[in-house]
Amino acid sequence: MESFGARLHRAVTERGPLCVGIDPHPGLLARWGFEDDVRGLDRFARTVTEALGDRVAVVKPQSAFFERFGSRGVAILESTIRQLRDAGSLVLLDVKRGDIGSTVAAYASAYLDPSSPVSVDAVTASPYLGVGALAPMFELAAEHGGGVFVLALTSNPEGAAVQRARTADGRTVAQTVVDEISQLNAGAEPLGSFGLVVGATIGDTGHDLSGVNGPLLAPGLGAQGATAADLRVVFGSSLPAVLPSYSREVLNAGPDPDALRAAADRALADCRAVLAAR
Repeated sequence: MESFGARLHRAVTERGPLCVGIDPHPGLLARWGFEDDVRGLDRFARTVTEALGDRVAVVKPQSAFFERFGSRGVAILESTIRQLRDAGSLVLLDVKRGDIGSTVAAYASAYLDPSSPVSVDAVTASPYLGVGALAPMFELAAEHGGGVFVLALTSNPEGAAVQRARTADGRTVAQTVVDEISQLNAGAEPLGSFGLVVGATIGDTGHDLSGVNGPLLAPGLGAQGATAADLRVVFGSSLPAVLPSYSREVLNAGPDPDALRAAADRALADCRAVLAAR
């Protein structure tokens, strides 16, 4: 089984360093002239998938915006995942799950077991019940060639109180997360399968990301305030591992498919310019 890290490395090499979110929140559906209902959700997801699925390395559906419509919304999510994978994109499901014991094992089975109807290439996860509590996710991901992106340093202002708190050994909580993920990726080539989420809007982190040897997902670009140039400040020497992530900056161009593709191409060009200068 080829690792997620290897598949991600190849996808970024072939299609470029870009992740685009599918975030069908009510305001965006309205902007597109779609109703805030299951039909509008389906039209939105299908439009983004058909426009970008065959050209973007990674597509990141936000699960909550599908789940809010109940079983019908989840059915659309399942269909969207299938369509994206058929088009050749890697699918990173933004679910931010985190729990303990049999519950986190069930989450792992839901998203990282290929037999599941919502199986994806990778998921986001919250480590704040302890990174070790996510072990079932890491184990199933490794078994089936999947990936896990663990929250480390997020853009929301509330996160700092927890993430930058100091532990007994003087490290921040976030740095302990970084260090534990680094251990999981030790020796992996060309890239580890376990990544971190580090917001593109947070500026100089003051944290050491140099040993991660895995992908660094950078949300917050575009409409959320960060520019591609900000990636240099946030990631410094770790730029080679960065996977820039855009959502509204690209999605606001819809529903015209050509406009969506043009917006994604502009975002990719901006990121290439920064990452090429690393």
